[in-house]
Amino acid sequence: MSDETIQKKCPQAGAPPWMATFADLMSLLLCFFVLLLSFSEMDALKFKQLAGSMRDSFGIQEKLKAQQIPKGVSVIAVHFSPGKPVPVKIKLVVQDASTQTKITSKFTDEQSKNQKSNQLANNKVVTEAKLKQQEAIKRIQSSLKQEIKQGTIEVIGKNQEIIIRINEKGSFPSGSAKLNKSFGRIMKKISYLTKTIPGDIVISGHTDNIPIYTYLFRSNWELSSSRSVSVLKSILKYQKIDPTRLSVQGHADTIPLASNKTSQGRAKNRRVEIKIRQIEVEPEEQTIDAQKYNETKKK
Repeated sequence: MSDETIQKKCPQAGAPPWMATFADLMSLLLCFFVLLLSFSEMDALKFKQLAGSMRDSFGIQEKLKAQQIPKGVSVIAVHFSPGKPVPVKIKLVVQDASTQTKITSKFTDEQSKNQKSNQLANNKVVTEAKLKQQEAIKRIQSSLKQEIKQGTIEVIGKNQEIIIRINEKGSFPSGSAKLNKSFGRIMKKISYLTKTIPGDIVISGHTDNIPIYTYLFRSNWELSSSRSVSVLKSILKYQKIDPTRLSVQGHADTIPLASNKTSQGRAKNRRVEIKIRQIEVEPEEQTIDAQKYNETKKK
């Protein structure tokens, strides 16, 4: 060994310097987790679901095969004797409603009488209207007997309406809304009949499904409307009728009487109808399905 003595350094008293920094770090982490715990909210339902799933996944599962079907044990049978239920009679309180029945029966009798009287009155009105309608139809048919035989005019009764149907034959030229001069005599009779028969007068024009596009008429809608207006002017030419009774409609080919596939059917569909409503009723609104209308037009 050398003569130099090896001097051993003794450690300093107390903790090393880095321990203070580490302790501060641990204190800060502890405070951080305490704050996180204080800010967090515990959902008991989710916690139970999580605990149950963890238990089923990592816990001990035991399945025992039952030799017999498990049967419940009655608490009454264990603690009391006998454990057999005994039926008990229950007293029922019934209210006598004979007085109320008498009152309601009288009310229903009076109500039924009122309904019967109203029904009889309505039947009487309808019967009288039918008789008047039949008389008016006979009078129109006798006045237009020759035109009906020729096929230019048809007279029918439908519900509460009298329909005078003017066919295109002899009344209008093809594709025109101007009445023939020879048809003026017939219109003079029709105007007199429509004035003498009470009720609202609705004049509606109808065409076939063959499209039209001319200088005067761009479609069958305009042609049917113009023809109904021409009939209206002809009626007012011979007789003065209250304008509130008159109305004009144009239906084009939306209400055909026969199939448009044949020339006879198309000729029957080209017409002007004069409807006389003898009883004030709400007119039936006829809705037109655009899709069906276009499909029938393509055929």
